[in-house]
Amino acid sequence: MIPDTLARSPYVSLVTHRRNGAPVATPVWAVADGDELLVWTREDSGKVKRLRNDPRVTLTPCDVRGRLTEGAQTVEGTARLLEGADALLRVRRALAGKYGLRFRLMDTGGALLRRGRRPHVGIAVRL
Repeated sequence: MIPDTLARSPYVSLVTHRRNGAPVATPVWAVADGDELLVWTREDSGKVKRLRNDPRVTLTPCDVRGRLTEGAQTVEGTARLLEGADALLRVRRALAGKYGLRFRLMDTGGALLRRGRRPHVGIAVRL
């Protein structure tokens, strides 16, 4: 079950691990969808490369700059990449439901700049 503080937080610090085990934290938008937390990112991002090597992650509520929320609980999980049009549509719809116009502007505006291409992938995290 996804903790309520994590599900409600506007940003979540997603920590992935390099091959040498060093943690790398990134603030991301995330939305609870059933028993998974969904994240949307570019397919060429470092976090995707790290997740292909090691699926373990930790999640903590944070702000846009990645500063952890004081007293927030950190939870461990296992991530998997959601690739393909149907999986990405699931993530985009869930994020649009939580973030509304902010997400739609980023998604549509970015696609216009990239001439319709959406080089993104979803990440599903089970806690």
